[in-house]
Parts: sequence; C-alpha cells; structure tokens
Amino acid sequence: MSVRRELFARILAPEPGRTALLVVDMQRGFVLPGEAMAVEQARAIVPTVRGLVDLFRARRLPVVFTEFVYSPEVPVLVGELHPEHKPAPHGVPTGFGMPSSACLEGTPSAETVEELRPRPGELVVRKRWYDGFAGTPLDGALRARSVTSLVITGTMTDICVLATVIGAFNREYRVTVVEDGVATLWPEIQRSTLDIIGRAYGRVVPAKEITDEVSRW
Repeated sequence: MSVRRELFARILAPEPGRTALLVVDMQRGFVLPGEAMAVEQARAIVPTVRGLVDLFRARRLPVVFTEFVYSPEVPVLVGELHPEHKPAPHGVPTGFGMPSSACLEGTPSAETVEELRPRPGELVVRKRWYDGFAGTPLDGALRARSVTSLVITGTMTDICVLATVIGAFNREYRVTVVEDGVATLWPEIQRSTLDIIGRAYGRVVPAKEITDEVSRW
C-alpha cells in the first residue's frame, strides 16, 4: 500500500492554478439537525470544509458546490429508493422512511448550509442523481475554467461523494478526497469507502495536507 500511495501522490498531485474545491451536497436537508435525512457526522465537518472554502477563495481558486434536488416533475428512481425526498403531505408526520420534502426543489432544505453559502459567481450544480457529473454541466464548466484537479469534500462519503469521485476519475480529473472533510453515517463504512478511493480512484489526505500544498503555490 505504501508504494501505491506514493504512486498516487506523484501522479494525482493537484496542479497549481488548475485545481478546484468541490463541496458535495452540504445541504440543509443532509446536514441540519431534525431533517429526515440529516447526517450528524456531516454537521461535524462543516468547520473543516469552511476552512478549505476560505483558503481556495483567498487563493482565487474555483469553489464549486453540488446540490441534490428532487422534483416530482422528474420522478427519478432516487425518489423511490429514498421517499424522504418526496413532498410531505400537509399535516402528516415526517421522518426517515416517509415523505418529508428533503432537498425538495424550491424549498430551503435543498440549499447549501449557511456556513458554506456559495458566493455570487460561484458555480452551483444541481443534480438529480448521486454523481455530480451525471446529467449536469459540471464537466464542461470545470474545463472552461481549465480545471484538471479536484479536491473533494462533502456528504455522504459512500454515496454521493463516491459516485462523484468515480465520475471525476472517468473524466480524467486528478482527484484528492479530504479524509476529515467527508462524512457518512457509520465509521466502518467511512473507513472502507476511503480505502476503496485510495486504492483505485484518488488520493486520500487530511485537510491540513491540502492547506499546506495550496499555501505553497
């Protein structure tokens, strides 16, 4: 594994001036307490993600956000698998396993949390599936900005983050995942998913290493 890590570190090192920070689905519906699909661990990583957002902004490097948005007008399979995304009927209890308007189009639940609010002019990619590249303008928008490397944060590590990492890898981006800047529900799944990424798709490093790298540019 040490040989593999060294190889990945050499080949996938972010390129100065051509690296973007990608914040995956850090939305109210996935982060805030009381939301039907809230991930407590995602709330805990907000300060780490915010630190990287501030760093990239200070260095005038692109900061890009994805937001999963469900709409009854586009009844994709994700809504069937996760009924929490479906509109909550008036007066009916909501919660896990029930229609709860989680990340429903046009509702505050679909918005990125206030601490990470995108600035005017920053790219916000709204998606219907797990992969931030699937059916979205993300790839074209990154290439228009001459981006070749992505530093990826967000939630959930084993679902939307992993799907987006694979989407980026399949499009020849150099991927780095921030191990303390991604979150999911279970520690064992977090470890396993980061192991999969680190063996096949990208570098997995702590936020401090990213901060040190970018600060040297």
